[in-house]
Amino acid sequence: MKKSRKVWAIVIVVIVILGFWMSGKYNGLVTTSEKVKTARSQVENVYQRRLDLIPNLVNTVKGAAAQESGVLVAVVQARAQATQTKVDINDAASFAKFQATQGEVSSSLSKLLAVVENYPTLQSIQAYRGLMVQLEGAENRITVERKTFNDTVNTYNIMLRSFPTNIVAGLFGFHIAAQFQADAAAAKVPMVDFTK
Repeated sequence: MKKSRKVWAIVIVVIVILGFWMSGKYNGLVTTSEKVKTARSQVENVYQRRLDLIPNLVNTVKGAAAQESGVLVAVVQARAQATQTKVDINDAASFAKFQATQGEVSSSLSKLLAVVENYPTLQSIQAYRGLMVQLEGAENRITVERKTFNDTVNTYNIMLRSFPTNIVAGLFGFHIAAQFQADAAAAKVPMVDFTK
């Protein structure tokens, strides 16, 4: 009788220790998963800041460069598409679509800035210069926040794939998170031609 009590006591202690261990791993995964969501939200926040600057920039440029309306329309359309794109961190397709729409915004802004170079008087307008400083700041914040997001995702994914945490992750349905990837066009070296 005493021997069976010892066995049951050992079994109960092992179960309690296993329970504490699993709850610790689970809570660690939840905490890191929430950090990933927060970092992604911050990236979306700085993208929104950039999107909020675009109408003012377009209106400022519009007055000085009315004949370049095709570029202005492209910027406005890219912004509209980007504001309608929703992202689900657990859905790789929606994440890729979000990245693509933000890439379109960047591309159309680059074209707009190229147009502006043809209008030196526009570059001297205080409102334009102020908007460009804000836009440059927004682009820098996007870069910083994307790096922070990717670092957080990396930490989460390593935790998720490490043994024995991967067992707990599998039991409770945690999934690998996707990182922001560079746009495919970013791999091409830009051509600079000062002869035009």
